[in-house]
Amino acid sequence: MTAYPLNDRDTRPALVVVAHGSRDPRALSTVRRLLDRVRVLRPDLPVHLGHIELNAPLLPDTLAGLDAHGTGAAVLVPLLLSRGHHVKRDIPETAAGARLHTRVAAPLGPHPLLVDVLHARLTEAGWRTPADPAARRASAVVLAAAGSRDPESRIDTGRTARLLAERLGVPVIPAYASAASPTVPDAVRALAARGRHRVAVASCFSAPGRFATECAAAAPGIASAPLGVHEAMARLLLHRYDQALRTSATAPLEPAAAV
Repeated sequence: MTAYPLNDRDTRPALVVVAHGSRDPRALSTVRRLLDRVRVLRPDLPVHLGHIELNAPLLPDTLAGLDAHGTGAAVLVPLLLSRGHHVKRDIPETAAGARLHTRVAAPLGPHPLLVDVLHARLTEAGWRTPADPAARRASAVVLAAAGSRDPESRIDTGRTARLLAERLGVPVIPAYASAASPTVPDAVRALAARGRHRVAVASCFSAPGRFATECAAAAPGIASAPLGVHEAMARLLLHRYDQALRTSATAPLEPAAAV
């Protein structure tokens, strides 16, 4: 198999953004608009969408369509914010069944660009880190994520929380919508028990959906919007794509070769 250089437009693999899928119609429209932003940033790059479940196109259909149109290779970039079953099993297994050569990139988090978006969404929602020391001691943020039974997912979310805490100057506590603890209400109560009564919820979800809505409803005060269509999200997708290609400069793209 042949490696694919970064500066060769004729052989550059397609970018396939792999979204989870949602029954909330706002999620699909958000993801499509995010891909449009990626195309603006990199107009020479073929950009496609595939879903793990619930929405069309499903990832196997996207890969089959690319193969049918003569695309030789693709880099699959998960629109997911931590490692877990989908990143470690579902996406690589689907890639392994495709006819074209593939590489699976890392998930979007943890990364400083992800923290840029989290910070921007909190600021848009009205968050300001207080300058007064007493007010700061009463302040904190809950980072609301989907949750996973995979311990590496919790490690990644914890790292994102620490990066955000460094940016904000107040504690940031990870909490989860499912499959892991603490929940957002539990995290809010734990912070209140420590004298942190000025608490905001940062939505660590790529698009609107049930989990994001439920976590925002549990906020005692400010709740930020999901990450959505932000330029830093588009740049992060391209960064993960480029990372995967830099790896393929020394190792050929292979079916389901995970980064």
